[in-house]
Amino acid sequence: MLRRFPWLLTALVLPLVGVLVALGVWQVERLRWKEGLIDAAAAAQGRPPAPLAEVLAGGAPEFRRVIVACPGLATAPFVELQSILEGEAGVRLVSACRPAEEAFTLLVDRGFIADGVATRPRVLPSTLPGVIVGELRTPPEPAALAPPPANGRFYTRDGPAMARALGVQGALRPEVAFAVSTANPETPALRPSAPPPAFSNNHLGYALTWFGLAVALVGFYAALLRRRLKKDLP
Repeated sequence: MLRRFPWLLTALVLPLVGVLVALGVWQVERLRWKEGLIDAAAAAQGRPPAPLAEVLAGGAPEFRRVIVACPGLATAPFVELQSILEGEAGVRLVSACRPAEEAFTLLVDRGFIADGVATRPRVLPSTLPGVIVGELRTPPEPAALAPPPANGRFYTRDGPAMARALGVQGALRPEVAFAVSTANPETPALRPSAPPPAFSNNHLGYALTWFGLAVALVGFYAALLRRRLKKDLP
């Protein structure tokens, strides 16, 4: 029996099964972590809007709705970001906001305008008071393969580049405030909205794949071992 025992195969299979099981366990842990993020995002979105300074001081601004005082926002310059909203192509208008009594600039996504709509908010120098409710998000890194901006239109959300295009100087917050209330009621084609949270949560499927491969490998090894040992029976 010892002569036919697959020692080499055993030495290969056992560590491989251990690796597959470890990968499955890791994906289960990632699943729990991702579900925690999703729950935290839902809880943050469910809280009532609060003043921007209060939310930033709390240290967990992601997905929080904030009240932002942006003087002159209704007629502020903007850049356009090519985008899609509920399957409809268009652009989002992004402006720079220097919140009242703050030393930094915050980019504000004022909303979505569908392709084919030529109407845009007017651009005029102004310091008139303006208050919006916005949802804070930290954008992902800009897409490396996106075309460069041209004629005031961007093809990926690049906060620093947008700020430069808007003439921003000084500190820039990493978050973007997605307006959920309008600063331009005279422009109904401009639809304030915050995109839904985009969490890729395929960890359960990955975990089942790794565990399934481990079970299949053990089954293959057991079948081979049984056949080998059966040959040694008298």
